[in-house]
Amino acid sequence: MRKILVVATLFLGVLSGNAQEKVMNILKKDGTNSRTRVADVKQISFLNAEDTTMMMRLYNGGLFRNKVNEVEELTFADTTYNLNSTGFRILESDELCWPDDRLLPLFLQPATSIRTLDMSAAKLSDEERVMFCTLQGIINRTRPRILLYNHNEEPQSTWPTAHSLRTVAISTSAPYALVKLFMEEIKGLVLYSNARSNHYANLAVTVAGLDRLLPVTAEVRAKLVANGMDFPVVEDLTSLTMTNAQGIYNYLYNNYWSRCNHRLLISLRPNIPYVHDIGAACGSACVWLDPRNSGERAVLDKMLKDMTPGRDIVLGWYPEERSGVGEATKYGLSSVPADFFENASIYSAVNKPVKISPVPKRPKLENKIYAAVYISDGDNIQYCQHAMAKIFEQGGRGKMALNWTVSPALADFSPMMLNYYYRKATSNDCFVSGPSGLGYAMPYDAHNAVYYASANSRKLIAPYTQLTQRYLEKTGLRIITIWDDVSVMQRMTYAENCTYLYGLTINDWERQNGRLTSKVQSGWLPIVPQYPCYANSADVITDFFNRDIRNFKGTAPMFVTGQGTVWDVGPDKLVALRDKLDALSPGNVNIVRADHWFSYYNEARHLPFNITMLQDMEVTSSPARTSAEYAANGSPSDGYMWVSKDKDGAGWVQLDFKEPFQISRYVIRHAEAGGLDPELNSRDFIIETSLDGETWTTAGTYQANTAPVTDASITPVEARYVRLNVTNGGKDGYVRIGDIEVYGSH
Repeated sequence: MRKILVVATLFLGVLSGNAQEKVMNILKKDGTNSRTRVADVKQISFLNAEDTTMMMRLYNGGLFRNKVNEVEELTFADTTYNLNSTGFRILESDELCWPDDRLLPLFLQPATSIRTLDMSAAKLSDEERVMFCTLQGIINRTRPRILLYNHNEEPQSTWPTAHSLRTVAISTSAPYALVKLFMEEIKGLVLYSNARSNHYANLAVTVAGLDRLLPVTAEVRAKLVANGMDFPVVEDLTSLTMTNAQGIYNYLYNNYWSRCNHRLLISLRPNIPYVHDIGAACGSACVWLDPRNSGERAVLDKMLKDMTPGRDIVLGWYPEERSGVGEATKYGLSSVPADFFENASIYSAVNKPVKISPVPKRPKLENKIYAAVYISDGDNIQYCQHAMAKIFEQGGRGKMALNWTVSPALADFSPMMLNYYYRKATSNDCFVSGPSGLGYAMPYDAHNAVYYASANSRKLIAPYTQLTQRYLEKTGLRIITIWDDVSVMQRMTYAENCTYLYGLTINDWERQNGRLTSKVQSGWLPIVPQYPCYANSADVITDFFNRDIRNFKGTAPMFVTGQGTVWDVGPDKLVALRDKLDALSPGNVNIVRADHWFSYYNEARHLPFNITMLQDMEVTSSPARTSAEYAANGSPSDGYMWVSKDKDGAGWVQLDFKEPFQISRYVIRHAEAGGLDPELNSRDFIIETSLDGETWTTAGTYQANTAPVTDASITPVEARYVRLNVTNGGKDGYVRIGDIEVYGSH
């Protein structure tokens, strides 16, 4: 049972001000409304409590749903809240709406006018940038109103435009005017000095986010005063005498860690300000600890132990890649690389569903060579924000199939960034997940021959793979690149928890001898090595592929896959692969998308694959508002889903695969999976199979469904047709089917 503090709108009423003045709107059984003061209510009773949903909209825009019978007590807050000049409640770091199923809190929608500052053009020092980014986070957690330009690699208009933000620039000749605009929401200063160590900047940022302070050195404070802002010094860190990272962050742990949220740990070099906004907004600790140093590792471990696998993440980067990512992985935690990611506190507030593009159908399997080419380094969301925005504009993109690694974490950090890429993508652009799912994890480190997530323990890898599954579905990513390998238990856990996957790739590190071998886990999940990985030219990829291609006989399909490093080869250089590979075996090499590649791979091995991807499949349906093809086009998203024509709660969709398959699994993605209200999910429906289209066998019957996805494995049955028949659609009477998948084999 849950106790709930209601501080704004309960969809039984509107709550504000003192309890004596709070008024509830109560909808009676006969459809009439009555109004009563909250103070006069002695008891609240709910009819049909088992089936009643209570919706609460909290003060910062968060929306919660609870079954009434799960609620033990309702408490109405009487606090008089501190409001800013525009009437919004000024939020403290511990007052955010942060559901357990999100990486970041729910912020209010950005203001209608956003103030921007180009910190590079303003020639701000590192210390000033740290202060401005912290200001941004503190202000944006109440309501996003500040956007800062730091990196300036892509055109400045790219992401504000993608997020539909209306911006007003602060003059770069008077940057402190931005502070003055929002000074009413700042309580004072935390004063620090970098004389003994620059790690004091991270300590100051941590303290500042907790207490609505600005982290400043004496020089920055003097500039504030010169601009008419003489804030009081609330915390003075200049008397501290620690001189190294271990001492400073141990001080942070002993004095402030208990007040920090443990959902998000910022790991960031002290002179890099970029993600300080989201850290300050969330009240997160900011550290820069090197696990290769035993003393620093001990401090980091104390923090990692307090975090929850499958929910919490480390954001930023590390002094050294493998030791840092590996240390977090030891605790079942993933790292979201983000050392130069900007404006998370405003872009994450544009909280829209990812609009996944339909997947093109694939031709029949032939005795050809199927090649897939992957591009790094999409696990780092700063790459997705900056370098990828430029590389994606290269003229070679779209001329051959390429697989772009991106981060599933963008579903929360900036869903509109993923929508930007999906919108611009051609049918030859396929998006896949960077290592090793939601955020960078390293189950096995080939360089140091270490299993960071115990090879034989589900305790660490299971929460990570469960988290990964949720975000793969949110973002439409069906393939993961793994660094560097996975044990048998880890493979089993991916297969158990990540059923959205088509396949995994593992990085072979270009072994000249004894390369990793391909495997199939649990009878359906292929795990194949990238050979090569991190290649720096099209010639290198050609050379490695030819080690297999030269043995091609034409009597069975062949599969090759490899990865190029984006910093060396982009679409303009990789497009040369078409001619290079064709020269190795003229007319036999097909360069394909990763989702098609794994589909061909499984079919060639008589394993289950998603047969709705087949080019010959025919879809028919009852009368509908949208095309029947939308029911099985690879996208569950609103705008691509099948919607029945009549508001009678009924509708059907039939799939004809033109030949029989051994059907072993079906997946139905309902309205909620496409970003719509859960009340619009189909409730009552059956799945049927048939060999001739006339005699039907029931494969599954569902009543009172509320789940966004129906995913069922069945005893294999031979069938050419599969039909979904809905008898009770969404609450509004329409049937909506986001996507249907059917898995079969020959």
